[in-house]
Amino acid sequence: MRWEEKALAYAIKDLGYTLELIHVPESVFHLTEPNSRGLDVVFERCVSFYRALASSLMLRNQGVTVVNDFEVIRNCGDKMFTTMVLANKGVPVPRTMIAFDKVRALEAAKMIGYPVVVKPIYGSWGRMIAKADDEPSLLDILDFRENMPSPHFQIHYIQEFIRKPGRDIRAYYVWGEVPVAIYRVSQNWKTNTALGARAEPANLDESMKELVIKAGEAMGGGVLGVDLMEDEDGRILVSEVNAVVEFKNTVRVTGYDLPRKIVSSTVEVLKR
Repeated sequence: MRWEEKALAYAIKDLGYTLELIHVPESVFHLTEPNSRGLDVVFERCVSFYRALASSLMLRNQGVTVVNDFEVIRNCGDKMFTTMVLANKGVPVPRTMIAFDKVRALEAAKMIGYPVVVKPIYGSWGRMIAKADDEPSLLDILDFRENMPSPHFQIHYIQEFIRKPGRDIRAYYVWGEVPVAIYRVSQNWKTNTALGARAEPANLDESMKELVIKAGEAMGGGVLGVDLMEDEDGRILVSEVNAVVEFKNTVRVTGYDLPRKIVSSTVEVLKR
């Protein structure tokens, strides 16, 4: 287990609830029988997007409440879904286009304006994301993508490049509240802590909190990590929403007991 799973397990026990650990790769799930495990709620913590998606659906099919729900995990795990859902709900996002071959991807980039960012529709921790400053560099990126065996790399997600002030914001949405947030500070244009960015406490103003809540509600609620970007014109944009969110660095630099908040708020909501 990662630090996050251990912290949630300690919080569950400390609050007086009974804990059952489920190691998904070693588990068998019934597709045709009701809740045979006798569980009230499951916190979905699979690192693998596909395992999280499948196990959350199977548990829900058995009548178990899963946090987060299948639709939330699907919408957050696919960047194309995430951007569409947020944009359709009026949440400000970077300008983004989808293309299915090199020629149309080049056309999309020209319409958006260089530099552009090319992302895989599935993935995390800043991996396989590339910045193209001009058409030749974008062509190189597209050539690599179109020769990869995974078919989702043939879906070209082209997004405007946001000139951030050396940081972005990871805010936590917990059942309609924004209890804590951090800056992720880096001189690299990628500000993921998995790539070496430094975590620092962040105090969000009310407008930012409202944006986080709007994004969280748009994605279906629950427990989410909402990533915000500040641009040179003062815009605040939502870049991604994470449904199986990590929070080790947040607890470390803020001292806020986020695992306990996640467990206690989940129980409170489900008792209503």
